[in-house]
Amino acid sequence: MAATPRFRKNAVDGNAVEATAGGSGAESAAGGPDRTHPVDERLPPLRMFTSGLQHVAAMYAGVVAPPMILGPAVGLTAKETAFLMGASLFTAGVATLLQTLGFWRIGARLPFVNGVSFAGVTPMIAIGKDRGHEGIAVIFGAIIVAGLLGFVLAPYFCKLVRFFPPVVTGTVITLIGVSLLPVAFNWSQGGNATADDYGSMTNITMAAVTLVIVLALRKLLRGFLQQIAILLGLVIGTLIAIPAGITDFGALGDADIVGFPTPFHFGAPQFEIAAIISMCIVMLVCMTESTADMLALGKIVGRPADERTIEGGLRADTLGSAISPLFNGFMCSAFAQNIGLVAMTKVRSRFVVAAGGVILVLLGLIPVAASVIALVPLPVLGGAGIVLFGSVAASGVQTLATAALEKGENALIVAAAVGVGLIPIAAPGFYHAFPEDLLVVLDSGISTGCVVAIVLNLAFNHWGRTPEADPETEAADSEQPKDPMALPVAH
Repeated sequence: MAATPRFRKNAVDGNAVEATAGGSGAESAAGGPDRTHPVDERLPPLRMFTSGLQHVAAMYAGVVAPPMILGPAVGLTAKETAFLMGASLFTAGVATLLQTLGFWRIGARLPFVNGVSFAGVTPMIAIGKDRGHEGIAVIFGAIIVAGLLGFVLAPYFCKLVRFFPPVVTGTVITLIGVSLLPVAFNWSQGGNATADDYGSMTNITMAAVTLVIVLALRKLLRGFLQQIAILLGLVIGTLIAIPAGITDFGALGDADIVGFPTPFHFGAPQFEIAAIISMCIVMLVCMTESTADMLALGKIVGRPADERTIEGGLRADTLGSAISPLFNGFMCSAFAQNIGLVAMTKVRSRFVVAAGGVILVLLGLIPVAASVIALVPLPVLGGAGIVLFGSVAASGVQTLATAALEKGENALIVAAAVGVGLIPIAAPGFYHAFPEDLLVVLDSGISTGCVVAIVLNLAFNHWGRTPEADPETEAADSEQPKDPMALPVAH
């Protein structure tokens, strides 16, 4: 006989948590009346630190890459660019703490990592190109306004969750994983397409070796060591890369021991209308992607993201973005690669990611420590990234398996949305003749695929249909518990 569900109030964030006396998956993880949901579990200090460090290692390159690209483009010196990188680590840590720990109605309170959004790199370069400190000040002013606008819109934007049934969420989660895989492939080749050794046999072999090491560790290890297989794989891969000559120790020697991202280091923020409009568009794109990421993560950890969770997550995103420029940071959004890490390791505690947030803050304050993390060669990171990002895509496929693709036009919805979402990946120059402002959206396969999936789901499964017109759907829906906030989903 199935165990009777028991509900109790979570002492941390006030959400209702279901616990069962038996079962499997998320329900068995909750275990019994005296155990918290795995999302709210506090691990022993050593496990907390190493698991948090693993999250930092997985997303470090993604945090420092945007300032690394932007700095030279706007005319900053190497030292000023390094300062921006440290500031980005610091503000990513602050934004991650807002998401995982939260306060009031701010924060998703899920194992959700925040960092500098790649979506803003191209428009920021267009705003600040060759303008030096003035360009940075204009960028920061635009981000502050965009962050505040997003914070105000969060309670309304979160209501889009009702437009994300499994046929949509599965499509978007799959696109998130597939969209990230080219990043792993680029890292595997060396990361810098202009370098002489880009795509060399040494780099690709190193990525392949790391991939094999990670898979072997996951197969052979058990318990906690299996959970940190990615971190162990990165360490072993880095050690192997030293005699291969692809580990760069230069940054370690040049780094300061202590540093602080002095507020308004590049001058007071400046506000230009064109720049503000551009970054507001980027903010809407980031909010769309973060909504999809929260829905994906909620399914993976067994705590589905409802409207209130998404509202809190978007508020953390936008508030983190608004305060980041005060400390010389940029727009913050979800890091999907860390969702893959959660899916792979099965460590669902938000406090583990909060520990990663603390590590990011410390890395921003201790540049020499950040340089130690930077020792991991990109080919090594690329090999591990193939597993991480592939795990996200696999989670999307699992969600699509529940979307009844054999019914109605659901398979057609997935086909069209995935096809449109893959355009920026398969044909990067496809939209080259479109206005530059539109490229902010069109160059994001996640955003375009998400919009197509939502519109087609409404067109085929909702508009112009009544329950009487589809008795099978009505009967299937009647067997399911009703969510007053959700639209009916075709089965």
